[in-house]
Amino acid sequence: MTSPVIAVGTDDGRPDFGPGDVDALADDLLALLGPRGISTLPRALERAGRDGSGMSPILSAQDLGTPDLVCYPRTAEVVPAIVRAAVARGVPVTTRGKGTGNYGQVIPRFGGLVLDMTSLNGIHEITDQTITAQAGARMINLEQTAWGSGSQLWMYPSTVQSTLGGFLGGGSAGTGTIVHGRNHEGFVTALDVVYGTEDAELVHLEGDDAQPFVHTYGVAGVIVNASVRVEPLQEWRCVYASFGSTREAFDAAHRLSSIEPRPRLLSADGPTVVEALPADPAFVRGRANVRGIIDARALEESTDLIAGAGGRVEAVREGIAETIKLSTLSYNHPTWWLQKAQPDRWFHMEVRGDALVTRLEEVEKVYEGGMLHLEVGHGMMFGMLNGIYCNAQQVIDGVAALEELGVGVHSPHQWYVDLDAERVKALAARTDPKGLLNPGRWM
Repeated sequence: MTSPVIAVGTDDGRPDFGPGDVDALADDLLALLGPRGISTLPRALERAGRDGSGMSPILSAQDLGTPDLVCYPRTAEVVPAIVRAAVARGVPVTTRGKGTGNYGQVIPRFGGLVLDMTSLNGIHEITDQTITAQAGARMINLEQTAWGSGSQLWMYPSTVQSTLGGFLGGGSAGTGTIVHGRNHEGFVTALDVVYGTEDAELVHLEGDDAQPFVHTYGVAGVIVNASVRVEPLQEWRCVYASFGSTREAFDAAHRLSSIEPRPRLLSADGPTVVEALPADPAFVRGRANVRGIIDARALEESTDLIAGAGGRVEAVREGIAETIKLSTLSYNHPTWWLQKAQPDRWFHMEVRGDALVTRLEEVEKVYEGGMLHLEVGHGMMFGMLNGIYCNAQQVIDGVAALEELGVGVHSPHQWYVDLDAERVKALAARTDPKGLLNPGRWM
C-alpha cells in the first residue's frame, strides 16, 4: 500500500501550551533530575531536534519542529514522574533514542519536551530465549552480549548504534529480517511502557499486549524497558562477490535467498553505488556487488551458486565485527554513502516486490538516473530506488509508474505514523487522552 509522498503539516492536534507552561515544567524537572538532567542550551536543543531525515530533500525543506527543552532521565523509575509533570503542565513529550531514523519521527512537531532515553542503557538479563534491556541500550551492545552467551538477536537494524527503544518505536527491519520478518512480527516479548496520563506509572505488558506499541513513534506510550527474542548463535560467514553487471548480481541475490539455512542478510548494488561505498578490497571498481551473511553450512553451495551465476567471490570473512560491518552497508546506508559522495543530488524511495529483479531495467527508468539498492526481505525482494532529485512532484509522479510495474512503494519523505494508523490512533486515544505524546503524527 502506498504512503503519500509529502506530509503537509497543519496545526491540527497541537496541544494548547505556551512559554509559561514550559518554564513551569522546567522547574518541575529541575527538582526531579537536578541541573544536569535538563537543558535549554541551543546546542542541546539543536541536537534533540534533529534526526536522519536529512536524507530526504523533501523533509529537509520543511520546518519539522524544534524542542523547547530536553531532559535526560538516568533511572527508569523517574520516567513516570517526568511524564506526569509534563501532562500536568500540558506540554507535549517526544521520546528519542539516538535519532538515527530517517523520517523525522523524533522531531517535536510543536516543540515542548524531548525525553532523551540514551542514558537508560542497562542490559538486565539474557536467557536462551530473550534479552531484556532498557530503552537506551544500543543494538550493537545487545548483539555483542547475545554472542557472548552463545545466542544472537532475531534482528537488529543497519544503524547498529541506534537504541532498542528507537528501533522498536520507529524502526522496521534489519539483519535477521529474511528469516523472522519485521520487528512488529513477534520480535518483542515484553515491554515496560509509560502512558501519557496524569497518574502515569510503569505498565508491564507481555506477548500480544505488548505488540501494539511497536512501530508507533512513541504516540501511545514511552517504552522504558523491553524484552526481545534471541536464538542459538549460528556460525556465520560474510561473503562478498562481484559481478559484471547489476542484472547478474540481482539475479544471483534472488537465487541465494532460497538457500538453507537461510542467510541472515543479503544486499546487492550496481557499480555506481558500489563505488560510493567505503573503500574495501572486496568492492571492485566497475563491478556490481552482492554481499551476505551466510551460514557456514551453506557456504559451499553459496559460492558455487555465485560462480555459476557469472560472479566471483572477493572475500569470505568471519566474526561479529565483520557481520556488523556488513550490516552497516545494507538498507538505507548505501543511499547515505551515495548522497555523501554526490551531495544534493540523490533521493530515494523504499520499494518492494519481485518485480525489482524481474523488471529491474523498467524500475530503474522510472526516475532519472535510477539505481536500485536491493535487499532480500522476508519472502520478498525490497530495496531503495535512488534517483536524481528535481522536485517533489517528480517524486510523486513516479509512484503510479512503479505500482504499474508491480512494485510496492513506501515513502521515506514523511513524518507520520504509517503502520496501521487507525489502530494506533485508537490505542493512543486510550493511553494518551490529552494527545501529548509526540503529537502531530496524523494526516
